[in-house]
Amino acid sequence: MKRNFLFAWYQTPRGKLLKELEADYLKRAITVSCQQTLLQIGGLGWEDEFVDCTLYKFYTVLDAKNLGTPLARKIQAKAFSLPLKNDSVDMIIVPHLLEFDSYRFQTMREIERVLKPEGVVLIMNFNPWSIWIRYQYLWERKMANSWRGHFISRARVLDWLKLLNFEVTVSSEFFLDTVKTTHGKFIRGGSSFSSTAYAVKAIKRRYNLIPLTPVKEEARLVLINTVNPTANLKHHD
Repeated sequence: MKRNFLFAWYQTPRGKLLKELEADYLKRAITVSCQQTLLQIGGLGWEDEFVDCTLYKFYTVLDAKNLGTPLARKIQAKAFSLPLKNDSVDMIIVPHLLEFDSYRFQTMREIERVLKPEGVVLIMNFNPWSIWIRYQYLWERKMANSWRGHFISRARVLDWLKLLNFEVTVSSEFFLDTVKTTHGKFIRGGSSFSSTAYAVKAIKRRYNLIPLTPVKEEARLVLINTVNPTANLKHHD
């Protein structure tokens, strides 16, 4: 699906409401400090509505067509081949990109690669079960190739994140005039038919295996003697 679908949606009455909700949500969801590295994959053009580019010096928009607010630093590159070092970014925002990306899972792998351990990723997608999105899809049919091949359910995004060792901390749904947010353990299930979009926030976990070695018999004797110094004396008596 062409990403023009997204920008056409933002021009509709419901799309304008969604844009306001998303801008407010993103403003509150950016939890990194202005001295940390913040990367947005997929330009929107109205980033200045949720991030102060003069304050966040290390905020960068990466887009294949160089889209994004002129106030931000930009990198023109493909999302599935990020020209960034491993473990170099503190937070990544992915606003409505994966559903238009033919290499979406490779993009997810790239996100995991460049994100620092304990770094945060925030993914926003359309709700594939929304009747309004489906209606707009049919109206803008010339901009799309296949419904089934592009719109992504929240359950699938959760599966990808789990596979890549991410821990989901927040899940949100965008309705007409409000955002419903769930913290902590997320109950797996389909999105509401009345919500237009959803967002998932997750932390990259890196688990180090601790090798288990057998305890030597000598070590046990030392431990016993330390706890009860008279044990050996009683034994000899």
